[in-house]
Amino acid sequence: MSEQALRERIALHGRSLFERGLTFGSSGNMSVQLPDGMLITPTNTCLGRIDPDRISKLSSTGELLSGDKPSKECFLHRAVYDARSNDQSIVHLHSTHSVAVSCLADIDPADVLPPITAYYVMRVGRLPLVPYFPPGDEGLAAAVESQARLSRAVLLANHGPVVAGADLDSAVNATEELEETARLFLMLRGQPTRFLTEPQCDELRQRFPN
Repeated sequence: MSEQALRERIALHGRSLFERGLTFGSSGNMSVQLPDGMLITPTNTCLGRIDPDRISKLSSTGELLSGDKPSKECFLHRAVYDARSNDQSIVHLHSTHSVAVSCLADIDPADVLPPITAYYVMRVGRLPLVPYFPPGDEGLAAAVESQARLSRAVLLANHGPVVAGADLDSAVNATEELEETARLFLMLRGQPTRFLTEPQCDELRQRFPN
């Protein structure tokens, strides 16, 4: 896919996520890795109104080559790419249900959400919780990188999800699956619930490896 086509794809997904209420205001960011750098949504930009030509293009060393000033969390994207060399795209949102789950006191930080559906296991898998850091704090990079080596998705405490994928469509689909699973998890709290068993999850992981 050409660089221009990738720019247009980022804008298309951004508008779709915004119009369906998965991102708000100027929150959230998306990126796609290029052979010579990275495309990333600009800082203080509403994902619902992205101009493809103003998407930031960074060199492999982080220099701004074209477009507007990049997201202040571009260091976070670079940390995930360093940890996951086969993934080419990252989506970071402040989606409501995922953020709500990230604020709960009684979740398992090693794996936040239970295996409610097969599609969650297939598209997201394990979801570790990364401790809270202030927005833009570069100390977050090392914490995220260590967890991203083991999981394509991480949940930032009191902040939101960061999800990597082989391409932009895959990363967006996994992010949407995570948000829907977070919504189901909150709906089911306090109810007798049947989750997938570990053998059922193992079978899914073998048939549909991330």
